[in-house]
Amino acid sequence: MEKVAIVVFDGARMFDLAVATEVWAPHQSAYGVPEFEVRRCAVTREPVGLTGGAVAMPDRTLAWLRKADLVVVPGMADPAAPQAEPLLAALRAAHRAGVTVASLCAGAFVLGAAGLLDGRPAVTHWSLADDLARRFPAAEVDPGALFVGADRVWSSAGVAAGIDLCLHLIRLAHGADIAASVARSMVTAPFRTGGQAQFITGPTRPLDRDGDALAAVRERALRELDRPHTVADMAAWAGMSERTFARRFAAESGAPPQRWLLDQRVAAAQRLLERTDLGMDAIARRCGFGSAVTMRQHFTRHIGVPPNGYRRAFHPRPAR
Repeated sequence: MEKVAIVVFDGARMFDLAVATEVWAPHQSAYGVPEFEVRRCAVTREPVGLTGGAVAMPDRTLAWLRKADLVVVPGMADPAAPQAEPLLAALRAAHRAGVTVASLCAGAFVLGAAGLLDGRPAVTHWSLADDLARRFPAAEVDPGALFVGADRVWSSAGVAAGIDLCLHLIRLAHGADIAASVARSMVTAPFRTGGQAQFITGPTRPLDRDGDALAAVRERALRELDRPHTVADMAAWAGMSERTFARRFAAESGAPPQRWLLDQRVAAAQRLLERTDLGMDAIARRCGFGSAVTMRQHFTRHIGVPPNGYRRAFHPRPAR
């Protein structure tokens, strides 16, 4: 993924444009990252007005989208604003040509208008999720995810989740080390767990003793990832009933305890597949899956490819 097209149009969010520009910026090569070719593409090369009074100068027309490896669609100030048919047609044509298309925040409404969300998972900012589902009923809108994707169509939730998706796409194309290098240069986390639920406003608790206890639970679970952990086990560590623990954990982490734990096991398996020559059984034991068969089932469901295929794609040298 070396050619990236950023679509610009009237009313596009300046922040989203800046995120994509920074993630794939040429200066990232100083950190060992491949030098990407990034182009701003619009219907014409005339100046385009963004949010906040900023102006973008396109350097390519929409015809360049089909030459790209990735097309990024930023969000916009008004999700209800109609988009030019040439833009929608160009997105459809690029996707048909095998190009990956990704939206940031309300950019999902542009993908929906182009018909690219039909029958596919989709996400946007939690405050816009109901509107997205209403306007595009054929889309499988997930109001809680940070980002989702299928069939080379990706979408992300609001603001910082756009960074999460961009780093995920870097990871898929170039591996965890390159994604981590980009994240370090941007002083951000390589990946965040959980979903949007952890950011939706709720009642403020006067004390945060429970939060400290839950943080300690997560740290212990990660230290002992090779061991089986039940919700009852983790609730006991936190000194809570199972029901209270499960509710509080999901509210703070954005995912139920067992799903969060499974996410961590899969992420650990990814790192070991990328960076070691360990066999599948050894990786499965270290990550707490118990067996290579169980790991393969969960890994394939989460990542979309089996562990062996993932290693072939991202391991820097053939595994012994």
